[in-house]
Amino acid sequence: MQIKPEQALLVLNGLPKIGPITIKKLLEYFSHDSVAILNANKSELNKISGIGDAVVNSISNWSENFNLEKELSLFKNYDSEYISILSSDYPELLKEIYDPPTILYWRGKYKIKNPCIAIIGTRRPTLYGRGIARKTAEELSRLGFCIVSGMARGIDSEAHQGALDANGKTIAVLGNGLDIIYPPENLELYRNICKNGAVISEFPFGRKADRRTFPMRNRIVSGLCQAILVVETNSNGGSMITAKFAAEHNRQVFALPGRIDQASSKGCHQLIRDGAALFTSVDDILEELNFLQPNSNPSPNHDSLDKPNSDSDLSEKEKIIMHCFTDYPKCSQDKISTLTKLSLSDVASNLIMLELKHRISKRADGEFEKRF
Repeated sequence: MQIKPEQALLVLNGLPKIGPITIKKLLEYFSHDSVAILNANKSELNKISGIGDAVVNSISNWSENFNLEKELSLFKNYDSEYISILSSDYPELLKEIYDPPTILYWRGKYKIKNPCIAIIGTRRPTLYGRGIARKTAEELSRLGFCIVSGMARGIDSEAHQGALDANGKTIAVLGNGLDIIYPPENLELYRNICKNGAVISEFPFGRKADRRTFPMRNRIVSGLCQAILVVETNSNGGSMITAKFAAEHNRQVFALPGRIDQASSKGCHQLIRDGAALFTSVDDILEELNFLQPNSNPSPNHDSLDKPNSDSDLSEKEKIIMHCFTDYPKCSQDKISTLTKLSLSDVASNLIMLELKHRISKRADGEFEKRF
C-alpha cells in the first residue's frame, strides 16, 4: 500500500526502540518528510548522529515491526482516529513542549477549543480530597474550562466526573492503548468521557501500561494545560512527576493544602514550599491565569487598565455578549444566555475569555460586570 505522510508518522510512532525525541530528530534530518524516513536505507540512516543500530533496524524492517493495515482497521473497530503533529486538530499548547507526541490516538468527537486545566492526585484520596476535586472540576467546567486528568482511581476519576456532572468537557490521557480500560471499574466513566469529551493516548492499540508509559502520559497531561492543580499526593506520588513536567513546560502549578500529619498531603505541602501556588478556590486559578496571559503586563499601569480596548481582539460571540452590558450594568450567565440566545456552554467559555482579556469582571455574587 502507498503510505501517506500521516500514516508514516503513525508507523514511526508504533515502532519499537523509537521515541518522540528520536522521531523529531529524524524528521529534522529528512526535512520533515516522514515517508522518506521509512524508505531510507541503512547507510543513510547510519549517517544521522545519535541514531543507533536498534533504531536503524527497527525502521529498515518497519513492515515486520508494525502492521499498518491492522492498526488502521482497529481505528474503525474502536470508533477512533489518530491526530498527527502535522494536523490542524493537534493541540497547540502540546506542540510547545520539548518532546511532543508524534501521534495522538483519539476517541471522542471533542477537539480542544477551551482552555485546559489538569486536576490530578492520589489514587487513595480522603473524602475531603474527593470532594474538592469533583467540586473544583465542576466549577471550572461551568466557567468553560476543559478538565484534563489521567482516569486513574481516586482524584483523577473525581475530576472527570465533576466535569461530566456540569455537562462540561473533559479529556482522559491514558498510559496504555485506547482499547485497554484501566482501571476496569472505570468502564462506564470511560464511555461517558468519550461521549462528552475525549480519551487520548500516544500508545498503539494493545500497549499495556508500565513504569515507562505513566511518566510519558504525565508529560501530555501537563503539556495540554495552562495550569495543573494537585489535590492530594504523597511526596513520591505520580502527581509529583506531572508537577515537575509542568514546571519544565512553564505551566502554573497549584496545590491544595491539607493536614500536616496526613501522608496524602505531604506532596502538596512540598510543592507549596517549592513555589507552587496555594489553592483555596477557583478564583486563585482565574487570577493567576489572568496574570499569565501572553499579552498581559506583570506590572500594568493604571492607564492600560482604565482605557477601553478596541473590539478587534474580540470574537463575534464575545462582541454579542459584551453588547448585553450596554443595557444591563451586571448580568448573570443565565441572563446572558437568554439575551443572546447562545447556549450556556457557549456563554461560559466566552465569559472566561472576556475575563482573561480584562473586558469583564466576576462579582462576589456570581454575576458579571463590564470593566470599563
